[in-house]
Amino acid sequence: MHRYRFVLTRPLQFLPVLFGISVITFVLVRLIPGDPARNILGTRATPAALASIRAQYGLDQPMWLQYFYFIKNLGNGEMGKSILYKIDVLPLISTRIEPTIALVVSSVILSILIAVPMSAIAARNAGRAPDHIVRIVSTFGIGFPPFWLGLMLIILFSVQLGILPVSGYGSTIGEKIAHLILPALTVALSLSTVLTRSLRAAMIESLKSDVATAARARGMPEGIVFWRHVVPNSLVPTINLLAVNIGWLIGGTVVVESVFALPGMGQLLVRAIFSRDYMVVQGVAMVFACATVLVNFLADIVTVAADPRVKL
Repeated sequence: MHRYRFVLTRPLQFLPVLFGISVITFVLVRLIPGDPARNILGTRATPAALASIRAQYGLDQPMWLQYFYFIKNLGNGEMGKSILYKIDVLPLISTRIEPTIALVVSSVILSILIAVPMSAIAARNAGRAPDHIVRIVSTFGIGFPPFWLGLMLIILFSVQLGILPVSGYGSTIGEKIAHLILPALTVALSLSTVLTRSLRAAMIESLKSDVATAARARGMPEGIVFWRHVVPNSLVPTINLLAVNIGWLIGGTVVVESVFALPGMGQLLVRAIFSRDYMVVQGVAMVFACATVLVNFLADIVTVAADPRVKL
């Protein structure tokens, strides 16, 4: 169990990271040109009305004092009050978290379902035509931006074929699944290309390993050698890569949710930035940061469990 000792100390190492993210987010969002009070009241607002709004939300206080109150609220399990929506930030985020989680989880599952078969085909045919095709497809796939890919999928499956909804989220489970197909496929096609390249290289290396050679010497068929020995040994480096890209995916939901009008945290973040809703921007950024840190922490645990040789 000493291999899992990092589980007790690693959360303490994340605290400086989260603190740094909170400082950077707090400063950057206030460097955005514009006045939140004027965005609320309009261009014809009187100076007295503007001063009243700033005082109500603490925007007239020094920046260091505003940050102190922000940290104090976090310590109390609060994130302040939204200027635009006139409600507490934490309940507001909780209403938007389901579409984002559903998008991330479905995208990861689709990415794995695409990457593993493609990597297996390429690795078992290394240097031949199938391998070259997979490498070319994955190389071109990296260069496709998600917003362009999403628009192309909308044109094909929604406009031309009319089999999937263009945007929105739906209310029933069936409607939600239908609305998630195109956004999840958009992300999966981008993410799977990265995973395929890494997993293919790991599988080719594992095919030449002593474990695979010993299994062949015992008379095991090549298919059993590949799926029982090669694939499990190839997953360890891919797990870490997947964790890093899930962190990118959590932040990348901003683009995909905007393209497909999913009412998730990404769309909430975009609207908050344009309306200078400081508290919402800070709250969503902290939720994204905590989610990314948690995913990487879970990836470390899975890596240690999958490979006894790894010590963290």
